[in-house]
Amino acid sequence: MEKYLDLPLEEVIGDRFGRYSKYIIQDRALPDARDGLKPVQRRILYAMYDERNTHDKPFRKSAKTVGTVIGNFHPHGDSSVYEAMVRLSQTWKVRNVLVEMHGNNGSVDGDPPAAMRYTEARLSSIASELLRDIDKNTVEFVPNFDDTNAEPTVLPAKFPNLLVNGSTGISAGYATEIPPHQLGEVIDAVIMRMDKPTVTVDELMTVMKGPDFPTGGIIQGVEGIKKAYETGKGKIIVRGKTSIEDIKGGKQQIVIDEIPYEVNKANLVKRMDELRLDRKVEGVAEVRDETDRTGMRIVVELKKDADAQGILHYLYKNTDLQISYNFNMVAIKDKTPQLLGLTKLLDAYIEHQKEVVTRQSQYNLQKAKDRKHIVEGLIKAISILDELIATIRASKDKADAKRRIEEAYGFTEAQAEAIVNLQLYRLTNTDITALQKESDELDEQIQKLEDILKNEKVLHKVIKQDLRAIKKNFHTDRRTQIENEIEELKINLEVMVASEEVLVTVTHDGYIKRTSLRSYQASNGEGLAIKEEDHLVGLQEINTTDKLLVFTNKGKFSYMPVHELPDIRWKDQGQHLANIVSMEKDEKVIASIPVRDFKNGGYLVFFTRNGLVKRSELQLYEASRANKSLTAINLKNDDEVCHVALTDGQKQLFMATNTGYGLWFTEEEVSPIGIRAAGVKGMQLKEGEHIVGAQTFDLQHAPSIAIITHRGAAKRMKLKEFEPSGRAKRGVVMLRELKKSPHRIVGFYVVEQEMTIHIETKDKENHLLEPMKLNANDRYSNGSYVLDVDKHGEVTDTYPEAVYDIAFPQEE
Repeated sequence: MEKYLDLPLEEVIGDRFGRYSKYIIQDRALPDARDGLKPVQRRILYAMYDERNTHDKPFRKSAKTVGTVIGNFHPHGDSSVYEAMVRLSQTWKVRNVLVEMHGNNGSVDGDPPAAMRYTEARLSSIASELLRDIDKNTVEFVPNFDDTNAEPTVLPAKFPNLLVNGSTGISAGYATEIPPHQLGEVIDAVIMRMDKPTVTVDELMTVMKGPDFPTGGIIQGVEGIKKAYETGKGKIIVRGKTSIEDIKGGKQQIVIDEIPYEVNKANLVKRMDELRLDRKVEGVAEVRDETDRTGMRIVVELKKDADAQGILHYLYKNTDLQISYNFNMVAIKDKTPQLLGLTKLLDAYIEHQKEVVTRQSQYNLQKAKDRKHIVEGLIKAISILDELIATIRASKDKADAKRRIEEAYGFTEAQAEAIVNLQLYRLTNTDITALQKESDELDEQIQKLEDILKNEKVLHKVIKQDLRAIKKNFHTDRRTQIENEIEELKINLEVMVASEEVLVTVTHDGYIKRTSLRSYQASNGEGLAIKEEDHLVGLQEINTTDKLLVFTNKGKFSYMPVHELPDIRWKDQGQHLANIVSMEKDEKVIASIPVRDFKNGGYLVFFTRNGLVKRSELQLYEASRANKSLTAINLKNDDEVCHVALTDGQKQLFMATNTGYGLWFTEEEVSPIGIRAAGVKGMQLKEGEHIVGAQTFDLQHAPSIAIITHRGAAKRMKLKEFEPSGRAKRGVVMLRELKKSPHRIVGFYVVEQEMTIHIETKDKENHLLEPMKLNANDRYSNGSYVLDVDKHGEVTDTYPEAVYDIAFPQEE
């Protein structure tokens, strides 16, 4: 009867996944710290070595090798084996290729390799150094998956392959990213570490400068390399190698002849061309891939007068022409995944070499001692040759002969075997001298091998000699250039944006758009789509390379590059700000201020409903993130911003209350403060009072003051009626106080030239007023009625007519 275990699901899942994870980590995805190979790579190399498919023999079909690997060592899918084998042969992935391949083995464009039945492969000469002396008992062997064969747990690895060729892999809970390095530099670092066990990373970096990618390129950030070598983790910038060439017609082109490691060239070229087609970058005429058998070459041809350096910086920032490479040097050490710094990786390799050379020496010593024993027997045999021959001739067979000469002359079994197998020609007189010479050589060899095993200094010397020989045979020049600092990429907006004059409209309710001048002119400036109770706050002609600051009554602002504003026809409604930035339900736009250069000085002055005034430097409002709702002024309680103005620091300020008080003071009285501050008292208010309007102006224009009251009265006063006072004062009367039904100001304006004011009433009617047409009054009158409130309802709101404003007139 079958038995079933009743186990909780989480226990079963946990146990199975734990086992699976252990297998993935130890036996699939991560390299060994000693030979730098994953199991599948080790099995491929060993299978090829075992089949004598080496660099000095002809190429052999890849399919045959893959079959051998699967059949003998690696019971997995053929594609996983073939893909691993192909990668070992790709010159743009591996710094020193371990497999040589004939046929299509893929490309830097990401093209797949030909099927394994078409390609041929063999071990490269440097791969033979990973396997050299494996038959001398240098490494542990274990039974293969079906116990019909034995496979090595690690290769002798006569050079530090993990650092030379790097590794990349993802397992359960661990990932590894070890870059390739230059063989000679790594060997020098190993020798330096052996000579001085206390060596620092700084000292090692005098010989081992940093990664050396097979695709070349430029590394920036020595600090990142140093951190990675100290801790196992670090970040560097890798960029392609580029040059700017002059071509006919006064144009230039950017030529790229090396790209960053593991970047797909075809995708890079495609991405660059997409940026050109989408007009994300201006000035690029054509992108061509001119790579051929002579080498890589990508050409970005530029239009006349294009900013080549700016475009190159843009490509670095927005394509894989520049990438960040993150070291994560995880390898299997002592059967455990560990994050290893450079010194630990070197130590793991040195310990491995010490063990390999020790085992190799023990093996060679035993062989030498065995041979010495035989040679001693042969020398003795030649000295008693006649007696020996007589004894052998008297024997019945080989075994009898062996037994007799062992008993008669004291030979060992091994010596007796050698004697009976001796060929007659060896019995000449010259042979005794050859044997004597061999005996002396064996003595010398045994002495050397015993020295290696007894003395660690001699052991180190042997390892270093071997490494130096490999460096001499396989040395190639460094391909990747290393620069100390990471260059900050500055990109002029002109590189990204086609410079074009456009019309930007912003409404009080928050609708915004940019319109081409062509669309505006085609409509004769008529038919602007705007909601009935909404009105324009700004109507400005500005350039796509400019920025727009949009301020709301809630003390928030948005920094908006003009080229990113929605491009909408003049006759269509704009897009609501809430689709671009977060906005509250009752938030209204009160000002839109275009800015060409934040560094040109200037100030923003804010006035609030509760009588506060704030002045801040304009450059503080240059946001790093566009299209985000940011704090412009810190408002307390139920306060609101009622006006924002851009000033040069020398303006006159005027504030007006609903009860008819006006205060004039200079901007210099308001000290500049930070972006998040709340401001200072601008005007002394009594209970129930609030600011209905505030303006900034210049004295040279001798402006007038215009007010409109809720009872439909309007009044204009000349500035000479007032005198400048100080900040935070009560101000002076602008209306005659009536005991019964006094006038309350709804609209206040400093009028410098012809302007039109819209007056809205309770009955949703809109009336127009031209204040300069009003007669000038003194401060003690209530002006004249411009509309009948009994008929049309009280005045609820006023706003000026938005005029077509060229924000930055071109200087002649």
